[in-house]
Amino acid sequence: MGKTIDLNGKSYSVVPEVETVQQLLEHLKLGNRILIVEKNKEILQKDSYDAPIMDRDQIEIIHFVGGG
Repeated sequence: MGKTIDLNGKSYSVVPEVETVQQLLEHLKLGNRILIVEKNKEILQKDSYDAPIMDRDQIEIIHFVGGG
């Protein structure tokens, strides 16, 4: 059964195959972007993206967009 998380302030149903923050980023097609990821109000370092996603986790993802 899938999990439901709070993703950038909105309820999001996570597919069962997504078990870690890194897998979530890849599922959202954000795996190759420069990001800041916050899990339960703590900023994750890139080497911590293998952290498991649990039901009701709060995930905030900020990605940078170039332009000018």
